[in-house]
Amino acid sequence: MPAYFVLRWAPRGILFPEVSSAGAVDLSVKIGALRLRNPILAASGTFGYGLEFAHLVDLNRLGGFVTKGLSREPIEGAPAPRLYPTPSGMLNAVGLQNVGVRAFVAEKLPVLRNFATAVIANVFGYTLEDYVEVIRVLEDAEGLAGYELNISCPNVKKGGLQFGNDPTQVSEVVGAARKAAVNRPLWVKLSPLVTDIGLIARAAEAAGADALTVANTYPAMAIDFRSGKSRLGNPSGGLSGPAIKPITLRLVWETRKAVKTPVIGLGGIETVEDVLDYLAVGASAVQVGTASFTDPRASERLTDALTNVLERSKTFTLNEIRGKFIAENG
Repeated sequence: MPAYFVLRWAPRGILFPEVSSAGAVDLSVKIGALRLRNPILAASGTFGYGLEFAHLVDLNRLGGFVTKGLSREPIEGAPAPRLYPTPSGMLNAVGLQNVGVRAFVAEKLPVLRNFATAVIANVFGYTLEDYVEVIRVLEDAEGLAGYELNISCPNVKKGGLQFGNDPTQVSEVVGAARKAAVNRPLWVKLSPLVTDIGLIARAAEAAGADALTVANTYPAMAIDFRSGKSRLGNPSGGLSGPAIKPITLRLVWETRKAVKTPVIGLGGIETVEDVLDYLAVGASAVQVGTASFTDPRASERLTDALTNVLERSKTFTLNEIRGKFIAENG
């Protein structure tokens, strides 16, 4: 496998890889101005700040990872229990627990700079000002490749409606974040709970998104009928895992048809076939989420598996697979 190095940080956090040797499988992908060594990233909320997995996973072999969501101030999160297994999936209600953006910059980011992989900071807030302030603090720090906006949060100034459910609000929050994110790419993580994801995707693209992550978890619940209580500390949580893959796969396809902006698929990825399915419907890269709970090395394992599959099929670049899906059979 070719070796990759961070040769320099250019405007917007471009990560430059070493050129692959002739005949080798080239897993590198380009997401806007950001080039990654491979299309496998660990998803936000399932990989901590990356440091928690560093003794189990060779972080330098991943395309990158997305930190758990960072907020303006620390958040304690939801009461326990926070996780509950479901058929072919998992419910989570973590409550966006995090140390806050300033503690992240002071305590976590200096250690993350030691790794030659793309670190994407997930950003969330409850007002436009929250998003802007978190990015402002991160802009002054070194060691990040980009930002991912979580817009599946309630806008407290507008009655609690999720930012990501309305094209106007999407445009406003992405536009405000774009103005704040001068030095780095801006990814936007879309909510699946919309009537027309293409409409939302176009609003994010027009407001300045460099890439779109599709999609967040699906609201769901599990109860104990005996006690009449939720299986989680909260009444409901977010469903993830293999059960959601067919639904999210369609959303990725719909999004890719609607925009020219690169799309990152996220939902139920456990096997190399899952990765290839997402690439075939047009995703430029994927994020691995729930699989990391059962196998902390899932992202690294999938990188190896992807290389092996492409070598066996004599496929040497991912461009030969991306967008291969044919909508009409016959």
